[in-house]
Amino acid sequence: MAELFTLANFGTLLMLIFLQAVLGFDNLLYVSLESGRVAPEQQQRVRRIGIALAIALRIILLFVVVIAIERFQTPFWTVHHSWLDFEFNVHAVIVLAGGAFIIYTAIKEIVHMLAIHDLSVDPDATQRSTRAAIFWITVMNVVFSFDSILSAVALTDHLAIMAIAIVISGILMIAMADQVADFLKKNRLYEVLGLFILFIVGVMLVSEGGHLAHIKIAGEAIEPMSKSTFYFVIVILVIVDLVQSRYQKKLLLEREVVSQ
Repeated sequence: MAELFTLANFGTLLMLIFLQAVLGFDNLLYVSLESGRVAPEQQQRVRRIGIALAIALRIILLFVVVIAIERFQTPFWTVHHSWLDFEFNVHAVIVLAGGAFIIYTAIKEIVHMLAIHDLSVDPDATQRSTRAAIFWITVMNVVFSFDSILSAVALTDHLAIMAIAIVISGILMIAMADQVADFLKKNRLYEVLGLFILFIVGVMLVSEGGHLAHIKIAGEAIEPMSKSTFYFVIVILVIVDLVQSRYQKKLLLEREVVSQ
């Protein structure tokens, strides 16, 4: 027990918390958008319950991964053809399914946002039930955390350190989720930006899952989107959104001056 309280392990713990926080950004965005679809008085409760359940599942998943890590990486379905080649394992399937679901969710919400013609329509008609929202927040939290858990296993072999990092990062996510949700609620235009970021997250996960499954189509292998490319695209999207917002305000001001 005393060997846990060392400077090296403390540094590893801080690194794991930082890793969970960085990888948890897209997760946090999904939590905020998903919880926004339930009744207003239930949104904070949904966020906290969903993340709390996800923390418990992350710890369970941590133990499962440590015990059966080879099973997650062992191919269970292999196909080799001239036009299609792949080796599916559990890890690849989880990442692919999670990415596909996120892409579907982002596209569905964007289409729904553009399809609204009558603003007087009752918004409750499109709301999701509390149980459904908690379920999807919990499931997607586990999907997002799978890679971070595998990274944690590579950094240390102390389960206690990994479990502590998961709990601390989960508490930080609960605190940050309310702030992110409040920001999106006060700045509705940024919901569009958030949905496109979520779409890119889905593309990144699908490309990573395709790489893990060694998918080749007509001899061309699917390459994973690098984290640096992902963050670069996010920065560009944010800059474009900010510039467009300021330019739109300028045009509105010019119209007001002309109308006077």
